[in-house]
Amino acid sequence: MSKKPKWVVEKEQAKRAAAAETVWLFGLHAVRDALLNPKREKLRLMVTMNAQAKLADAIAESGIEAEVIDPRKFNPPIDPQSVHQGAALEVKPLNWGGLAENCIGAEAPRVLLLDRVTDPHNVGAILRSAEVLGASAVIGTRHHSAPETGALAKTASGALERQPYLRMRNLADTITELQGMGFTVLGLDGEADQTIETALEGKQHLPVALVLGAEGPGLRQKTKETVDALVKIDAAGGFGSLNVSNAAAIALYASIAR
Repeated sequence: MSKKPKWVVEKEQAKRAAAAETVWLFGLHAVRDALLNPKREKLRLMVTMNAQAKLADAIAESGIEAEVIDPRKFNPPIDPQSVHQGAALEVKPLNWGGLAENCIGAEAPRVLLLDRVTDPHNVGAILRSAEVLGASAVIGTRHHSAPETGALAKTASGALERQPYLRMRNLADTITELQGMGFTVLGLDGEADQTIETALEGKQHLPVALVLGAEGPGLRQKTKETVDALVKIDAAGGFGSLNVSNAAAIALYASIAR
């Protein structure tokens, strides 16, 4: 019997690890939204009596049996500093499917791509803005991007359950695939010569994808070479920079035809 190549073994191990992966969500808002999401696979719910009363309707609708625990003994496997409000829910990560099924279909789709944005609070805030402003999806990478975590879900304030968050293998390949679908892909860069509005003049009714880099390093060189154009947010002052989640909200708003 021939021995499997190392890369095949590693791929199978990664697949098994992904299948076994679970996430602990915490906080009343994040837990309630997950309980009410029929697409979310729920495994274990730990609550205090007070939290159980506040979540009673959502618990009943989800069909899950809650473990009611004395507040003094409430110790779910999350960061002890987390503001859990007496509720913690173990779930499987959501499977939103592929790029095309999420990014095609809207009248003038908008997509946000994140280049090495690893802070879960930033990604959670971006998901929240993306949901409010009608983005089709937020896209990160499998490595060097924030995975689903309780902290991300809490910052997203429920948006994690409703806003597609895709994590693709390669960002440059994803940009190229979006371009093949008809998207104009713009990379946010403070040193760019043109604004978002200028780059999209006459094109705001078309599909647009916006790529944002991590605070500090910004976009990788490969990303800059792959996008259709580099753009900046038109700022009033000549100094200072925006937090990436604020930049994402402003850039998304600026790209929408009004």
